[in-house]
Amino acid sequence: MESRQTGNAAGIYEERKAWWKEAVVYQIYPRSFADSDGDGIGDLNGITAHLPYLRKLGIDVIWLSPVYQSPNDDNGYDISDYRAIMTEFGTMEDFDRMLERAHALGIRIVMDLVVNHTSDEHRWFVESSSSRDNPFRDYYIWKEPREGREPNNWESCFSGSAWQYDERTGMYYLHCFSKKQPDLNWENPKVREEVFDLMDFWCRKGIDGFRMDVISMISKNQDFPDGPIKDNGVYGDMFPYVCNGPRVHEYLKEMNRRVLSRYDLMTVGEAAGVTLEEAAKYACADGSELNMVFQFEHTDTVQGEGSVIGKWTTRKPRMSEIRKVLNKWQLGLEGRAWNSLYWDNHDQPRAVSRFGNDSEKWRVVSAKMLAVCLHMMKGTPYIYQGEEIGMTNTRFTSLEDCRDIEEINAYRQYVTRLKITDDQTMLRCFDTVARDNARTPMQWDDSENAGFTSGTPWIRVNPNFKTINAEAALEDPDSVFWFYRDLIRLRHTYPVIVYGSFEPLMEESEAVYAYRRRLGDQVLTVACNWTDKDQACGLFEEGGMDLISNYKTHREGILGPYEARVMLEKS
Repeated sequence: MESRQTGNAAGIYEERKAWWKEAVVYQIYPRSFADSDGDGIGDLNGITAHLPYLRKLGIDVIWLSPVYQSPNDDNGYDISDYRAIMTEFGTMEDFDRMLERAHALGIRIVMDLVVNHTSDEHRWFVESSSSRDNPFRDYYIWKEPREGREPNNWESCFSGSAWQYDERTGMYYLHCFSKKQPDLNWENPKVREEVFDLMDFWCRKGIDGFRMDVISMISKNQDFPDGPIKDNGVYGDMFPYVCNGPRVHEYLKEMNRRVLSRYDLMTVGEAAGVTLEEAAKYACADGSELNMVFQFEHTDTVQGEGSVIGKWTTRKPRMSEIRKVLNKWQLGLEGRAWNSLYWDNHDQPRAVSRFGNDSEKWRVVSAKMLAVCLHMMKGTPYIYQGEEIGMTNTRFTSLEDCRDIEEINAYRQYVTRLKITDDQTMLRCFDTVARDNARTPMQWDDSENAGFTSGTPWIRVNPNFKTINAEAALEDPDSVFWFYRDLIRLRHTYPVIVYGSFEPLMEESEAVYAYRRRLGDQVLTVACNWTDKDQACGLFEEGGMDLISNYKTHREGILGPYEARVMLEKS
């Protein structure tokens, strides 16, 4: 089932078919999806109860964010036991029941694999930090102080130094994220053996693949040099030295040989800092590493101009910037590797708020436009929970509304300690890009707490749940939900949507994102207006078949506000 391209006489590549290319993936953030026992925290039984809803939507795969045992410093991405289920989420029996029920409904389960780091409460780190000569010492990255301070100037992803001093042994350990998330030392073959063994444990249970958290960071530059200090920065940028490191492809090839190639799996790597050339190695068509990667260039287009610092901004990205990035990836991986397609996830704000228009007037139509724009591209589409009903960003009134360690640490560093910005400016940045926007509870109905829980939710429900919820969407034939179901059905019906080549159109336009897909004699033309004004578009001619649109009628040569249109014709 590996991906491979073969040439023909015309020089056109024909993709080898694979189930994960034809699939549509739905990401579940368990803590916020559905609570079955009233403790305010989503759980496995809540997921199981809503599997028929996902079957109705038509998705093929669930990507399940971490459900392993964790002290939850970073909401489950700090794992203390890879072979146990987080107590708040249920039991291993609950997991097995969910997996069995999903498979019975034709839905596969992809687990989140977090092996760049563990929790500091993991048995390996407890041993590693106990003494310098402990057998587990080299499972993590320990360094001597440099002139009585940190080994280098790296800043962690969650603000502050990426090094934590350990009083007991007089050394620093590396944590690219929270200080409770020490980085594993993949240079140690024993670490790799442990990782491959735990992966095999889950594969033997019957799961269908792995989404690999920050997998591009598992190989570090062993010189550990200081990083460049950016504008307004205090610490140095570690990313040139921890992303796409010297041995990362060696490690993934070993993982593939030892585990992945032995099962029929879907694999996607979260690859911060990845380039086209690197992606073509990670997701190489020979199947020697992974199936695909997540790149972040299109979600990073807001950084820089108008930012307080780094990602913290109130600016919305321009369509032309997003198009430039996505077209580059569509064209750059053609015949070489497979793309993943997404607008949002648990680490990104809500798509309709970030890229579309979440006003009452335009929310539904712009959410549908964004869906068309993405789902008609070449690659495997990912839907984040609530995206299919047009859930929006929330609004932050104070730091008390926040639960995410990234934004809490950023507020304390840039507002409280360094005073680079003020309280209200930072909160408005949170409204725009904070991860908690994606983590507010799934809005199931208009009852108390949006039907998410009968208790007190772990994070505040978005107040707009009274009008934006799954129950209302299911009752409305023109809702975002039913539109997503149609898009999924089309992908399952027309191979040109999955395997067709990609050709950019109207690249000079600041308002219309358009492209063409070709497979054999079938031609698919897609055009999406990203604005709330009429825009000229002369791409659609008589004789073609309209496949899908968010408008019931069309005007010749014009796309209405946020109109999306897809036409199929023969060349």
